[in-house]
Amino acid sequence: MPQPAPPMPAPVPAATNRPTVPIPANPTARAGDVSELPRARRADRRNGGSRFWQTLVGGAAVLLLLSLTGLAVAALLDERTATPSAGQPTPQPSESSTPAGGTDLDSRDTDQATLTAKEVFPTKDLVLTDGKPAYRVLKTQASTKCQVAATGEIADLLVRLGCNQVVRGTLRSPDGDHLITAGLFNLTDVATAQRVRDRIRPLLDARQGRFRGMAAGDDTEVVEKAAARVAWQVRGHYVAYCLVTRADGERIPSDDAAAREIMYDMVELHLNRAVLDRRAAAGTAGQPDAESAGDSAGQRGTD
Repeated sequence: MPQPAPPMPAPVPAATNRPTVPIPANPTARAGDVSELPRARRADRRNGGSRFWQTLVGGAAVLLLLSLTGLAVAALLDERTATPSAGQPTPQPSESSTPAGGTDLDSRDTDQATLTAKEVFPTKDLVLTDGKPAYRVLKTQASTKCQVAATGEIADLLVRLGCNQVVRGTLRSPDGDHLITAGLFNLTDVATAQRVRDRIRPLLDARQGRFRGMAAGDDTEVVEKAAARVAWQVRGHYVAYCLVTRADGERIPSDDAAAREIMYDMVELHLNRAVLDRRAAAGTAGQPDAESAGDSAGQRGTD
């Protein structure tokens, strides 16, 4: 008998145009991956924005700190500059040594005009303080030999250090009880004048020299011989000095107020403020230094 024919396979449906969507092997995991990726990106964006602001704010804070530190350092430097440390001398305001239109008194190179007796003692009556009696000028002298106004080592010192002129005068005090010889030694510069100043007291104390008074007649010879009080001061290249004796030849005590007043009148008020201020033209050049102001001592009379 003939074998029945095998059944025909079922017809395959015709393919459609719809795309086939692959199904992932683990749908749950895949869904998690898809849903978490935007969240991570949002977090990264948030973190990145936060870090940006943190960096910006931190940088601003650093700049502010640096600026404040710089201001503090500047303030500290200013304070150190303005306030000297302990043990350091406080700087003093400096003055111009050569005022406009004036003369620098620190050297003969800048102060070349020689002194004259008329310049140092312009009148016969010197009124140094308003309302007080005048000193009477008895005699004046200008000499190129400085040794005429000193003896011994003081005279040698003046010559050795270049003194080329002395202008001096003899006066009587307003009360008539004292005789005075005062004047100016002309040295080469302020340094040599200071060297003379520094040596005067040791030489007087050792009795190796003295200042000479200048007799002016009328029973004034005592000014050449009697024990005296002397004072001296440096102003520029000049040494101003004053010798005071009693008119009766008696010794003057070291604490004698009248003698101190006379020395101040002659050295400070007359020779410094009147004569040399006028020469300096503005009154500020080469002011007397603090160490020399008020130097005074006694000297013995001659035998």
